[in-house]
Amino acid sequence: MEFAHQKTVSGEEIRQLRKKLDFTQKNFAAFANVSVKTVQHWESGKKEVSGPIVALLKILKEHPQLKDELMIPEKKYPLRLKYFCGNDLCTIIDVDERNQKIFVKNFVSDYMYRAFGRNEKPDYRDYEEFLESRCFPRTRDQMKLMLRELNLPFYDPFLIIQKTQGRMAEDNFWIQIEM
Repeated sequence: MEFAHQKTVSGEEIRQLRKKLDFTQKNFAAFANVSVKTVQHWESGKKEVSGPIVALLKILKEHPQLKDELMIPEKKYPLRLKYFCGNDLCTIIDVDERNQKIFVKNFVSDYMYRAFGRNEKPDYRDYEEFLESRCFPRTRDQMKLMLRELNLPFYDPFLIIQKTQGRMAEDNFWIQIEM
């Protein structure tokens, strides 16, 4: 099978696209998932570069907006939750608990993998419901035993997620909390 893209790129082509995207070598290395030394080697080398970077450059030339779509924004509020499916980051949720505000950025287009599904503008109440959906229900039999196992004095979805990462037996979703 053949594909309509070049097989190699020059170091100069890499440098030009990196600069067009307003990436430093360090930022481009992070985006391409390689070391800074690799980017420096590509850009200073006389040999043509081959491999997956060639396809990535083709995609970035055609869709430079991917840089912004994939960039993790600076934290807007003191608390950040990263919602994953396996190793894939699906949604970032920044939370201001005191003022009951949230900021959400999705990194997937499939609603099934987004923390709030089709809801593009979730509010604080939606956030609270989301937390509870990643825990065992309040009405669960033997809830007190489960809380004791988690060393928690009462039912609090956020505290439960801190202990369990919001992992459920029936799916691969989980939550990383950054304070």
